[in-house]
Amino acid sequence: MGSRDIIGLRSSRRGLLGWLGSASVLALNPGTALAAVGPVYKDSRAPVDLRVRDLLGRMTLEEKVGQIISLWGTKSEIMVSGGLDFDAAKASTNYPHGFGQVTRPSDRRGGPQIAAVAGGTGARWRGGASTIAFVNAVQRWATQETRLGIPVIFHEESLHGYMAPDATMFPQAIGMAGSFDRELMHDVQAVIGREVRAHGSHLALSPVVDIARDPRWGRIEETFGEDPYVCGEMGVAAVRGLQGDGGTLAPGKVFATLKHMTGHGQPQAGNNIGPAPIAERELREHFFPPFRAVVERTGIAAVMPSYNELDGIPSHGNKWLLTDVLRGEWGFKGAIVSDYGAVEELGTIHHVTADKEESARAALAAGVDSELPDGTAFRTLVAQVRDGRVAQAAVDAACGRMLALKFRAGLFENPYADARVAARLTGNAEARALALKAAHRSLCLLTNDGTLPLAPGAHKRVAVIGPNAAVARLGGYSGQPKVAVSLLDGVRAKLGGRAEVLHAQGVFITRSEDRSADLVELADPAENRRLMAQAVEVARNADIVILAIGDTEQTSREGFARNHLGDRTSLDLIGEQNALFDALHALGKPIVVCAINGRPPSWPNVVAKANAVLGCWYPGQEGGTAMADALWGDVNPGAKLPVTVARNVGQLPLYYDAKPSVGRGYLFDTTSPLFPFGHGLSYTRFEMSAPVLSQPRIGREGSVDVTVTVRNTGQRAGDEVVQLYLHDEIASVTQPVKKLVEFQRVTLAPGESRTVKMTLDKRAFSLWNRQLEEVVEPGRFIIMAGPNSADLESVAIEIA
Repeated sequence: MGSRDIIGLRSSRRGLLGWLGSASVLALNPGTALAAVGPVYKDSRAPVDLRVRDLLGRMTLEEKVGQIISLWGTKSEIMVSGGLDFDAAKASTNYPHGFGQVTRPSDRRGGPQIAAVAGGTGARWRGGASTIAFVNAVQRWATQETRLGIPVIFHEESLHGYMAPDATMFPQAIGMAGSFDRELMHDVQAVIGREVRAHGSHLALSPVVDIARDPRWGRIEETFGEDPYVCGEMGVAAVRGLQGDGGTLAPGKVFATLKHMTGHGQPQAGNNIGPAPIAERELREHFFPPFRAVVERTGIAAVMPSYNELDGIPSHGNKWLLTDVLRGEWGFKGAIVSDYGAVEELGTIHHVTADKEESARAALAAGVDSELPDGTAFRTLVAQVRDGRVAQAAVDAACGRMLALKFRAGLFENPYADARVAARLTGNAEARALALKAAHRSLCLLTNDGTLPLAPGAHKRVAVIGPNAAVARLGGYSGQPKVAVSLLDGVRAKLGGRAEVLHAQGVFITRSEDRSADLVELADPAENRRLMAQAVEVARNADIVILAIGDTEQTSREGFARNHLGDRTSLDLIGEQNALFDALHALGKPIVVCAINGRPPSWPNVVAKANAVLGCWYPGQEGGTAMADALWGDVNPGAKLPVTVARNVGQLPLYYDAKPSVGRGYLFDTTSPLFPFGHGLSYTRFEMSAPVLSQPRIGREGSVDVTVTVRNTGQRAGDEVVQLYLHDEIASVTQPVKKLVEFQRVTLAPGESRTVKMTLDKRAFSLWNRQLEEVVEPGRFIIMAGPNSADLESVAIEIA
């Protein structure tokens, strides 16, 4: 136990003893004590479980059900007619028993002229001051005008930034994972959390720890990639950054929501919410570990089930998943909140329930505590308890967990936000500097024939071309930040008049840039051919071409409805982007590609011909500056790929930790990926030693220290990620050819070397045997180290 844990424990004990002292007074002189102390649930010194018990004992059934619903489109029922201001009289009329939660107060859903698009980003935004005024007005009503004064909890989206105007937008999640930097992830999420909290919300719907094994899936950008260990480590860091390490929220912190449990990242045919036909062993070996790591190593407050089904049972109605495994095996004590609309979808999509009433019963019985975004099914629970179809105890349990969340958040003591604080914190200089650092560390050099880095002054005319050159692509679940720097902006600022910067659109990818639009149409080919001809003429007069291609927020996104799709059957560049590249390449000019994308860059034509490809993902609001810094060598790219990049869709599914029987071969094609998991180059060179063990033999409960020495043999400072893999040679059940068990990113000056020590214990060596027991089996294991999953040095260890 660390010093911080001990201090927290002592503080908790002092608080408990103080409250018990008050309780003793109450026992001796009840009338006097009640006047002094008041209801137990209002006493901040009382333990949370006693506060919950006391409050539950005072609540009506209607008040309890009110606590497990939320308002989103139904915000119209608590706002002035035709406007956005909170209306206390309407709230009292429509919700006389109160309500527990509000969905995304930063958007205008429920207000005038806002379409009711479930799950989407179509709502127009409130400004920060408007959001805070709305939150504070709701809280004043809830705490002062409802019978028991129970505050409301507000939640927001915050995948890679608070999804609201002016908030800081960091690199997309998959780019952050590529940094292989736990500390950076923690710091980024801490800034996101404080911006969310400053606007009055105490719950964030982040992080996503689904392992992603299908790049056809439009939500792959929201994940930390394909590897269970990376997803778990990044998830732990993100949760600690958002909510801290204690059981209660400190100032500037928000509770995190772990999502989506589980199998979401390998849907059938790559189609969002499709079935995940995954056996229990595969769940336990690959899909469960990131969730388990976060639950067991953090105080994660909330978990969100996935839309998909497992073995015929949708996750929102899966008692084995949510109660037996999550709560029972892993000891999760927090709240389980539904994904948007998923409770009703038990009937409307999965057809395992007949109506909203049955959907509510199934979700509640499985373990869901709160229905988002509007609680349409859970609103039937009052009648269902009254007529005996639902046990009162089930509602009490769900309500109690949501109340505990509010007590732990400190909402009963201070539910309000301060607009001045929010204005000072949101998108400020400190946050912007961190966004630039995160963008720098998320850039991955995929190929380079020596063209990069560009030498200052070596090129008099630089052409910046492409559909992603003059726009800052932020990716899904983004707000509009105060500042958004495009690649063109970054190059112009970098060169500062020392070279002429030429620009051409080249092609458009889609007809519209509206990411919330349901219909996605590719740009007009004829118009693109005209734009290509213009781009070729511009490039003809340049010394070098920087080409920005990839995705838009329309071509890689969440497909949340049949009329709002985001998944694809193709992996390569879409539209006329390959044709644009070929036309520019034919000029014989050096051509550097900036891959700005949400999906892995399965672009064999571009990779084979470009002089260099810089993998950028969606690099956030400071991405243009970061990309220019990397192109001219002011920053040395050091990120790695958190996914295996397939050559074509026919290779799917393709991931590095496959079983030995995979990969025998194809007629007329190769099984090798375009890029292996963990790949990433540098402007310098590194030498990495074979792993050295502290001992060659350990017991099943033992551990071993593994040291790897890495040396920068080049002329530039740079970063390398030491990656440690493991293979069990002979096991009772088939095991992957390798699995990542540790990693560490190091920064080295020219000529500098460092010995990295990593410890492996039974977590790394364990497997799920034929009886589905988690055990360490004796035998010989191969420990491998290297800069990626393909180029590895190995050593053997025996487990007795």
